[in-house]
Amino acid sequence: MSAFSLLRLVRLGAVLLVLATCAAAYAAAAPGAGYVALGDSYSSGVGTNSYTLSSTCKRSVYAYPYLYTQTHPGTSLSFVACSGAKTSDVLATQIQAVTSTTTLVTMTIGGNDIGFADLIYRCTLSDCSAALDSTRANLEPRLGAALDNVYTSVKSRAATGATVVVLGYPRVFSSAGCFGTFGISSTERTKANALADALDQVSATHAFAAGVTYKSAVGRFIGHAVCSSSSWLNGLNLLNTGESYHPNRAGHSSGYLPLIPAVG
Repeated sequence: MSAFSLLRLVRLGAVLLVLATCAAAYAAAAPGAGYVALGDSYSSGVGTNSYTLSSTCKRSVYAYPYLYTQTHPGTSLSFVACSGAKTSDVLATQIQAVTSTTTLVTMTIGGNDIGFADLIYRCTLSDCSAALDSTRANLEPRLGAALDNVYTSVKSRAATGATVVVLGYPRVFSSAGCFGTFGISSTERTKANALADALDQVSATHAFAAGVTYKSAVGRFIGHAVCSSSSWLNGLNLLNTGESYHPNRAGHSSGYLPLIPAVG
C-alpha cells in the first residue's frame, strides 16, 4: 500500500470516528418523553411512607411516575398527581400540566369519586356490605360521564399521537384475613374486590371509548393483596391510617411501573 493510500485510510478512519462520536452524543442528548403524571393517591405514592416531593399532595420518589424517570433517562416529568384527587380536581388543577409537547400521560382516577377509601374504612367499624353493593350498582351513572370528560380533555391537550394511559386499581384483599383486615369480614372483602372489578370494567370501557389506553392492575397484583406472603398493598395501619389500603413501595416498582409503556 502506498503512503498516499495509507494517508487516505487514516483520514477516513478519523472522519468515521468523529461521525460516530457525534451520533452517540446526539443519541445521549435526544429528548425522552414529555411525561405528565396525573391522578390521585395511587399515583402520587401514598402508602410508600416517604413524601419528599410534596408533603401536601403526598408525592413520593417511590411512586411509579418518579420511578419511570429513573429507568428512562431523558424523560421530563411533570408530577402533579395529588392525594385525594377526584375527576373534578384533575380538570381544575392538574390538566394544565398537559401541553402540546406532552408525549406521555398516566393517571389513576375515579376511586375518590365513589368514596372507595371511605367505604373500606367504614368496613372496619361496622357492616359495609349494603354500601358496597349500592356503590357497585351505581358506578356507571355516578362515574361514567366524569371519566369521559377527563379522558377526552387530557387527550385533546396532549401532543398529537401522545400515549395517554389510564391505570386501574387492584383488588385490595385476598381470601385470607390478618391484622391488616381487622374489622373487615370475609363477605365484605369479597364485595370490596367485586367493586374493584366493576370499577376496572367501567374505567376500561370509557377509556376505550375515548381512544386512550387502559391498563388493568387487577391481574398484576394477584398474589400480592393485603395479608398475602408478598403483599404489595398495605393493610390497616392504626399508627398512620392514611397509609392503609394503598400500594407500598413494591406495589409501585413491581405492580404499577411495568404497566407503563416506554415512550420517547
